[in-house]
Amino acid sequence: MWTVLSLSAMRTLTVVSDVVYRVVVRGLRVTFAALGLRIDVVGLEHLPATGGAVVATNHTGYLDFAVVGHLGLERRRFVRFLAKSGVFETPLVGRAMRAMRHVPVDRVQGAGAARRAIRLAAAGEVVGIFPEATISRSWLVKPLAPGAAAIAIAARVPLVPVVTFGGHRVLTVDRRGSLRRGTPVSIRVGAPLRPGPDDDPHAVTAELTARLAALLEEALEAYPRAGHDGAWWLPARWGGSAPPPEEAARLDTAALARLAARRARRGRSAGR
Repeated sequence: MWTVLSLSAMRTLTVVSDVVYRVVVRGLRVTFAALGLRIDVVGLEHLPATGGAVVATNHTGYLDFAVVGHLGLERRRFVRFLAKSGVFETPLVGRAMRAMRHVPVDRVQGAGAARRAIRLAAAGEVVGIFPEATISRSWLVKPLAPGAAAIAIAARVPLVPVVTFGGHRVLTVDRRGSLRRGTPVSIRVGAPLRPGPDDDPHAVTAELTARLAALLEEALEAYPRAGHDGAWWLPARWGGSAPPPEEAARLDTAALARLAARRARRGRSAGR
């Protein structure tokens, strides 16, 4: 009886979460249409139509979740993202994130999130992860954490590399972005990695890094750049004014220090 009840509860939870997901997606599609985003997808067939998978994506802006979620819906899949726990603390957004069965990640104690992601992927869900952890200010691929590979290995599911470029032009870090209509957004989906149960997550992550970097080069090669020499949203070696990776890493460290200082001040104020 308990097994039947558990399965029934799981099916009910999935139906409810998918209803909420569909409502949110409709809203996002209206937003995409209002912005006139020109979304170009290459390699959609590499995202499995059935069964579990881990989607590992580069991270350049705040629309990345929506863009990759859109990609999933093109394959009739719901992507359950791992996202920092702070996103879930906002009342309205947090309730929606939980309803869609996204997974909160505590930066200090992330083991619980990893276990939940493994269960989701092993049960046939698509799990979305940004293995760079934070947005890349150089717009190039940053060093990756091994979590995406470890989850794919433990769940015994494919690891799908995905690159997006262009969404950061709408909204990203340092208050940069523009609501000008017609921004091109490129999505490249690579052939899945299929790690075995005994593979080393660090070795798989090295291969994932190489594949993401290659996909990004493909996206940039095809991306409309005419007349945008020196643009802030282009990597430096592609003619833009984005900081090179070393400088971007320094800016990341400074931004994290400012965030930690703000949190400490709030903590002291709350304790008074």
